[in-house]
Amino acid sequence: MKKQITRRQALAGGFLGTAGLMLSGRTVRAAPVVKAKAKSVIQVFLWGGMSHTDTWDPKMDAGYDFTGQFKDEIATNVDGIRLGSLFPNLAKQADKYSLVRGMTHRNNGHETAAYLMQTGHPPGERLAYPCIGAIFALIKGYEAGYKGLIPPYVVLTQPQGRFSEAGFLGSRCKPFATGGDPNAARFEVEGVIARGITDQRQNARRDFLGSLNTMRTAHPGNPELAAAAEAEKTAYDLILGEGKDVFDLSKEDAALRDNYGRNTFGQDCLAARRLVEAGVPYVTINYPGGWDTHSNHFATMNRQCPNLDKGLATLLQDLSDRGLLESTVVWCCGEFGRTPRVDWQPPWNGGRNHYGNVFSVLVAGGGFKGGQIVGSSDAKGEEVKDRPVYPVDLLGSIYALAGIDTAAKLPHPEGADARVLPPADNNRVKSAGILTEIM
Repeated sequence: MKKQITRRQALAGGFLGTAGLMLSGRTVRAAPVVKAKAKSVIQVFLWGGMSHTDTWDPKMDAGYDFTGQFKDEIATNVDGIRLGSLFPNLAKQADKYSLVRGMTHRNNGHETAAYLMQTGHPPGERLAYPCIGAIFALIKGYEAGYKGLIPPYVVLTQPQGRFSEAGFLGSRCKPFATGGDPNAARFEVEGVIARGITDQRQNARRDFLGSLNTMRTAHPGNPELAAAAEAEKTAYDLILGEGKDVFDLSKEDAALRDNYGRNTFGQDCLAARRLVEAGVPYVTINYPGGWDTHSNHFATMNRQCPNLDKGLATLLQDLSDRGLLESTVVWCCGEFGRTPRVDWQPPWNGGRNHYGNVFSVLVAGGGFKGGQIVGSSDAKGEEVKDRPVYPVDLLGSIYALAGIDTAAKLPHPEGADARVLPPADNNRVKSAGILTEIM
């Protein structure tokens, strides 16, 4: 039987060391030695914020004002872990992931909470920091000699838009947003696969363009023309080669596509797996439609949770079957959760509002153990009861598993002292230590 690990037990066992201690009102974060196993990351971003008490931290004894229409929870394949009843497929995969039920930052603004969850830096500072995907693009991509034609940071399918993901790192580290719909008959990827343009027509265009370029023929040694020719070759290699192949989901077995779910999110998950297979360091799936359920909460959950359940469960199984889960971190959450108490008053009429006091995160693969629960919320899911986990702890854990030094200095256009994560003596940053319990 897998046991829930509380903060007290972790400290008693020496898991956190000095990372969880508070000295003179200042947080001390240790940097325990963690074996780097992760080569890639898939982030499933439930923008808008998914309710934790209806899903991965059910509180079915809290009463109707808290549970609303949802009155059932289900057992999983791990003793002691139970989920909301809309997640039967993930219930069969609980040995592959762990749930962080003590996630907290107490920020209820979409933009500021999204920035905090994806950068680890408090909003409102002088610098606009890059998100974790941009950091991976820089350090695990360009600085590591990434050779893929597909950019090292890909978003399926639309950028989240809550903040500038690349921050001061600039356009090179911005995510490549695919656009299109992977569930369509043809996944039309922005700049790679265009509507109505066959490979034959694309090749004909390339040949015609080459025949018009007399300047290149007349000046064969010109370095600027040579660079332009190389850029053109790379673009066509992406359009007609690696990019076209990776995004061609028709190459997959039809039964597997069915298992993922014949909907946009399900096929996003399949495309993410193909991108990881191609060596892309960081992939974000921005959940189509979002989870901002101020109103129509229960109807939205009944519609979206089955798709999330099926797509995410199949992604974990598929990665595991292919031997990729050991080297791929999967993390899934929104910028915050939703209020445990249902708002029955007009105009919400049974909705849940923004809630950053406590919420849940699913983590798997890349060195994260499965079948565990980290921390807990109280009886109604309103506050952290044991082992708080802050954004800097969650992101620091992912960086550690990828071998990224969180104290590393980032290139800033004006030479500012900017680090991957805030220093331990930053009084605006709370930390209880990275998730060594499940690493």
